[in-house]
Amino acid sequence: MLYALSLLVGISFLTLGGEALIRGAVAGARRMGVSPLLTGLVVVGFGTSAPELVVSIDAAINQQPDIAVGNIVGSNIGNILLILGLCALICPMTVQPQALRRDGVFMVAATVLFIGLAFGGALGRLDASIFLAGLISYLIWAYLSERQQTIPAAEMHAAEADEVTALPKTTISIVMALGLGLGLLIGGSQLLLYGAIGLAQAMGISEAVIGLTIVAVGTSLPEMAVSVIAALRRHADVAVGNILGSNIFNLLGILGISAFLQPLPIADRVAAFDQWVMLGAAGVLMIFLYTSMRLSRLEGGLLLAGYGVYLTLSFSVIGAF
Repeated sequence: MLYALSLLVGISFLTLGGEALIRGAVAGARRMGVSPLLTGLVVVGFGTSAPELVVSIDAAINQQPDIAVGNIVGSNIGNILLILGLCALICPMTVQPQALRRDGVFMVAATVLFIGLAFGGALGRLDASIFLAGLISYLIWAYLSERQQTIPAAEMHAAEADEVTALPKTTISIVMALGLGLGLLIGGSQLLLYGAIGLAQAMGISEAVIGLTIVAVGTSLPEMAVSVIAALRRHADVAVGNILGSNIFNLLGILGISAFLQPLPIADRVAAFDQWVMLGAAGVLMIFLYTSMRLSRLEGGLLLAGYGVYLTLSFSVIGAF
């Protein structure tokens, strides 16, 4: 019970901390005159991945690579199958062709890059440098391409910033929001890891399974909040753009930073099963989106069903590895 309570409190702290950090960062960006485009692309799109960042770095430093890697792989799977599946049931998801050709293709490329670099059995500092170089290249390419021309993709990223409301107004409140968010993220990550590791030991399952499922879903709640709000407001392209950007940052940014701080061995089950599920989910999403530039309710239901199958396998046959 103590481990489960620690896990739930940790997830709550991460969710609240992520929200506070995003609101403070968006308010600060606006006060400093940062363009809505850059605010949506970087602050919101990647800010929602702050819980994954803190948890994976904490796990890497504390010699828990299965949770560090599992958190990212599981988050990317959940972002597509769970979050986009849920959002598509609320409102069919449309996508801008320009954003799909760049962000969607880059997400698949980042997934393939991860599988290629993980083939050696571990991610080291050289691999981390490749990840981070890829992220920097993506950010420069995305910002320059959208700044130089008025395209729907640019409007989509600018609109991501508008999904964040109830922003702090004064400098003091902005600093307090940032400080509170960071503190909750750090404290939440400690509680989450304590509860996750203890629960795994008590239940006799691997840390990789906990990282790929419970931890991954818990750290993905900010992405779910932004995407569901966008779907309810019928801003479907913002929901899709948020997930594509988050998955790119998870692989290139978070794994890059984590592996640079501490080499990360790849668990056997991730290499044999989960990384292929992540690639398959990305591929199926691209097929669904490319066929009609939208994600229908039927397709969303199929994604959700796929996540149910993945969870069932993770805690049964595959969970033994």
